[in-house]
Amino acid sequence: MPLSGLVAGTALGFIARRNFFCTLSALEQHWYGGNSDGLRIWVLSAVVAAAITQSLSFSGLIDVSQSFYLSPVFGWLGTVIGGISFGIGMALVGTCSFGALVRLGGGSLKSLIACIVLAIAALSTQRGLLAFSRTEFFDHFAVRLPSSTQTLPDIISAFAGINLVIPATVIIIAIPFTWVFSDPKFRRNLKAIVTGTAIGVIVTFGWIVTSKISTISFTPVTVESASFVAPVGALILKVISFAGNTSDYSVALVPGVIIGAAIAAFIADDVRWEACDDARELSRHIVGALAMGFGGILAAGCTIGQGVSAASLLVLSAPVALASIVLGARIGLAWLLEGSLMAAFRR
Repeated sequence: MPLSGLVAGTALGFIARRNFFCTLSALEQHWYGGNSDGLRIWVLSAVVAAAITQSLSFSGLIDVSQSFYLSPVFGWLGTVIGGISFGIGMALVGTCSFGALVRLGGGSLKSLIACIVLAIAALSTQRGLLAFSRTEFFDHFAVRLPSSTQTLPDIISAFAGINLVIPATVIIIAIPFTWVFSDPKFRRNLKAIVTGTAIGVIVTFGWIVTSKISTISFTPVTVESASFVAPVGALILKVISFAGNTSDYSVALVPGVIIGAAIAAFIADDVRWEACDDARELSRHIVGALAMGFGGILAAGCTIGQGVSAASLLVLSAPVALASIVLGARIGLAWLLEGSLMAAFRR
C-alpha cells in the first residue's frame, strides 16, 4: 500500500506542478483577476471524484463506510474555526499544505520551513498541547445528526422520511458540474478539464486501494484518500521514530507529491532554490503554517482532504469546511493585499 500511495502522490504532484494547480491562486485570480478557470478546475476535480466514487460505492465495487468522514457526529465548531484558521494560514504562506509540498519539489526552501512547522502544529493538535483545545472545548460542540452517516443524501432522506439517496446524489453532483461547464471559455480549455479530471481520478484511486486492502489485510487499514495535514505530521513522526498510527497510504502520498513536483520542475527547467527574502517573510510563513496545521486538524482536512476527498463522499463537513477555508483565505488576502480585514466583506 505505501507503493500505491507513492505512485498516486507522484502523479498528483506532477500534474499540479505541470499545470499550476493551486487553490489559493485559483481564489486570488477569481477575486482579483476575474478569472475563474482555476476555481473551476478545483470544483471539477471534486465532481469527478464524487461521480466515480459514488458510482463504485452504489455498485458495491468499493466500501467506504469505514471512512471517518462518514461519522454521524459532526464537529461543526471545529470545522468552522479550523477552516477559517487554515484559510488565513494559506493566505499568509501563499499556498495551502498541498501547494507547499508542490513548491518544495521545485526547490522552495521556505516551503520546507512551512511544511516542518505545519507538521509540528498538526502533531501538537492531534496528540500534544494543542490537543487540549480540541478535546476540552471544540469536541463538546459536536452534534449527532439524525441520519446514520454524515452524507448529505442520507441527511436529506432522514428529514424527508423516505429514501432519496440516489436522486439527491445525482442532484448534488449535477449542480457543481453545471456551474463548472457554464463558462464557454472553460469548455474550450482542454488542459484545464484534463487537469481537474485527472486529480479527481487520483483521489478516487485512494478510496479504491484502501477500501480493497482493508477487506483482505490482517491488520487494521484506514479507508482514506488524499489529505495533506495529518499525514505530513505522520511522515515527520515516522522519519524521527518510525512510529505513528496513520495509514501508510496517506503518509506515502506526501513524499510522492514532492517527487512528482520535482520531476515536473526538472522537465520544465523550473527548479529554483528559493528562500525567504527577510525575517518578515519568514515569520509570515511560520505563523501561516502554524495556522494551517492547527486548523487542518480541527477541520479534519485541507483544500484537498475536505475539498476533494471528503467532497467525493458528499459529506456535510466538506461544504462547511470549504466555505470556512474560503472565508479565511478572503480575510487573509484582504489584509495582505488591501491592508484591511474589513476589505474582505466589501465585495
